[in-house]
Amino acid sequence: MIGSKSRFSNPFRHVIVQNVLSLYGVQVVGYVVSLFTVPYLARVLGAAGWGLVAFAQAFGSYVILVGEYGFSLSATREVAHHRDNREKLTEIFAGVLGAKTLLAAASLLLALIVRWCVPVFREHPTILWAGMFWALAQVFNMMWFFQGFERFRLVAAIDITAKIMATIGILVLVRRPEDGGRLLIVQGCGFLLSSAVILGLAYRKLPVRLPKLSSTCEALRMGWSMFLFRGSVSLYTVGNAFILGLFVSPQLVGYYAGAERISGAFIRLFGPVSQTLYPRLSHLVWHARIRAARLARIGVLIMGGGGVAIGVLVFVLAPLLVRIILGPNFGPAVPVLRVLSLLIPFVGINYALGMQWMLPLRLDRVFNTIVLLGGLINISLATALATSYKGVGMACAVVTAEVFVGASMYLVLSSRNLNPLSYPPKDEPGIA
Repeated sequence: MIGSKSRFSNPFRHVIVQNVLSLYGVQVVGYVVSLFTVPYLARVLGAAGWGLVAFAQAFGSYVILVGEYGFSLSATREVAHHRDNREKLTEIFAGVLGAKTLLAAASLLLALIVRWCVPVFREHPTILWAGMFWALAQVFNMMWFFQGFERFRLVAAIDITAKIMATIGILVLVRRPEDGGRLLIVQGCGFLLSSAVILGLAYRKLPVRLPKLSSTCEALRMGWSMFLFRGSVSLYTVGNAFILGLFVSPQLVGYYAGAERISGAFIRLFGPVSQTLYPRLSHLVWHARIRAARLARIGVLIMGGGGVAIGVLVFVLAPLLVRIILGPNFGPAVPVLRVLSLLIPFVGINYALGMQWMLPLRLDRVFNTIVLLGGLINISLATALATSYKGVGMACAVVTAEVFVGASMYLVLSSRNLNPLSYPPKDEPGIA
């Protein structure tokens, strides 16, 4: 009785609470860093310079997508499942590292092609290769390994240290509109440091084993469905600045990217909850389905309700946020930010229904189909709207795609009697 009372009177001792707080610590540091860097960079680089950086980062995000291959989901899920099997963990780790190496090499070949096909990169090749360094430094991050063990405090400490060091480098080295490439290199060095530390710590837990062809192929097979998911999501998330940049000038891309950076800062508030619940639900869903459903329901309510409140706040305060964070020269970003504020609640709900529930249930195929259709809707609308309506058109396309994804996931889960908001009070015999 005393132990039970102690447990309930000290909720901060619960591993989920501690993991969420650790990741929110990363978020807080990220916001503090942004308070220094975003206003500074917006004013130093200007809209055109900011647009070039955003264009390179958007292309780099596709490189990260290829190199990361969905391992942050698929490999995390496997580690959570096999966390007591050291031999299996060693095989998984080596296979993922081998797969990332192959995918990184393929990305470099892709960059050589893009270098000659995209006019912006032909005119500014330095920004392309700086963006590639920025991307590949993130590709080799192996944080998924410790996420599978739910060791988020360790991950948080490393991430915070790398962010602080990169921020110091930015403030010292980035001084002119022409320093966009230098900005990406400095940020990449921070990511590279984080990746190196994580790799070293992982090899303290596991024996060093060179990747075999069999384990590499197994890792690619394991991550395929999550890669399809990530690729589909990218069609209406990470690459929007790149898509827009194919139709408009870097300056207009800069306005959109500035608004996207602000809305993205609020959307990232959902990250710690999602990252913490995913490995826990991946474990519970096969061992205690009712407990898993209750936890998923809490996630939907927290992220959906929080998303509505944050979205309203961003819509109302959009002019003030743009003026303070980006500066008075970014006035055209205000209507873009107001449209993107509508995105925030739907992203929260979609995280909760999709990543935190459908993926642990291994409904990968239907989930990927929904997300792919959402991505195709985004590209189609962006192509039709970007030329005439610029950043606002791009924002409208993104919001429409996100609404479609959320509505589709809700309908699919309800039709299979797996909606966490109305899950039946008994274990299901299986998943249709």
